[in-house]
This record gives sequence, C-alpha cells and structure tokens, in this order.
Amino acid sequence: MSRVKIPSLAYDNNLDILEYMRLSKELIERISKKIVRSLLENDFLIWDEPPEKLETIINHIITEDLMVEDQLNEEVKTLLETRTQSYEREMMDYGRAFQLVKSRLVRERGLIL
Repeated sequence: MSRVKIPSLAYDNNLDILEYMRLSKELIERISKKIVRSLLENDFLIWDEPPEKLETIINHIITEDLMVEDQLNEEVKTLLETRTQSYEREMMDYGRAFQLVKSRLVRERGLIL
C-alpha cells in the first residue's frame, strides 16, 4: 500500500504538447526518472506499482506546470487581438499592453511563473 496517493492521470502521447516548451520531452523524462529514483532509494515514498507508472505521473505534472505560461500567453494574445484597433488608436505599444494584461491575469489567478 502506498503512503502517497496520486490519482491516475490520462496522458495522450499522441499530442506533441511539448513542441513550444523550453524543455525537451526527453529532458522532462530524465528529470522524472531521477525524481522517482531519489524518492524510492531514500525511502521518501512507498510505491507498490512499477516505477514507470510514477515516472509517467510526474512527467505529466511537470509538463502541465510548464504549459501554464504558454497557455496564458496564448490567452493574452487572443484578448489583445480583440482590442487591437483600440490600442492602435491610443498608440499603445503592443508589447507593453501584452505585459500589462499578462500581469493582471497572473495576479487574478494567483499564478507563479
């Protein structure tokens, strides 16, 4: 029986969700393996299932966390596209507007980037 209960995560390997990320898929997999090995070797976790399953779960958690900023950037771009004419009239710099909107969304959602 495991001391730490981690929900089973569905992970679609057909999606290339790491395409735009700064870390490669291979690097995230290596990081996940090292985390699992360290947890198990140091007895920080009792895991009765194959280590590969835990590696997949940790890989998914890392990937999701890294994607938060990418998803936020896409949302900001979409928001700004709807207001482009307004910014052009006001002569506001797009980059400045992007940072303002992104900062506001980060604060509202309590994100740590």
